Amino acid sequence: MSDLEARIKQDLEPVLELPDPRERISAYHDMPYALFRYIPEEEFELRKHVTLLETRLSQRGKRIKRISLSECLAEAMQSQRPLEEWFNAERDQGVETLVETIHSVLSEYTPLVDLVAGRMPENPDPLRDVVFILRTGSLFPMYRTFSLLEQLKGRVHVPTVLFYPGDLDGAAGLRFMGVLDAEHNYRPKIF
Repeated sequence: MSDLEARIKQDLEPVLELPDPRERISAYHDMPYALFRYIPEEEFELRKHVTLLETRLSQRGKRIKRISLSECLAEAMQSQRPLEEWFNAERDQGVETLVETIHSVLSEYTPLVDLVAGRMPENPDPLRDVVFILRTGSLFPMYRTFSLLEQLKGRVHVPTVLFYPGDLDGAAGLRFMGVLDAEHNYRPKIF
């Protein structure tokens, strides 16, 4: 059993299968979410194990909702211009300008937090619903998840896990994709 599989089965799953996982997933009542950290190179293995976890939790009566940050990113970009034009902009203006522009789109014009909150379960039941936020790496290097999690405060009402590709730096520091400087202000629990 890989470390990734063991942490999903032995650390995360026992919490999510509880009748009410909120107390064990977070110390904050208005932030019932946590991070599950994994090595970016394990993306495809993670997806497989998340699908198996979803099946096991569903068999125990949980309703799983997946939110793809990749889909949210595509929707935000397409809200401003067709994707083909984004590729042309990269060629014409350079990667750095494009990264700044996409960050502005996700922060101001089509806020990522609104796209994620809009995909949360309707009529949420914190005793049955569980949300998985996946494909986080698609935001690299345009947008860091720290700001997303802070903005979701008070907008998430069911146990939610953001699957985070990166390295642990100390007890509560995370380096997005193992590249960016560590952010040490994460309040959610890190699995």
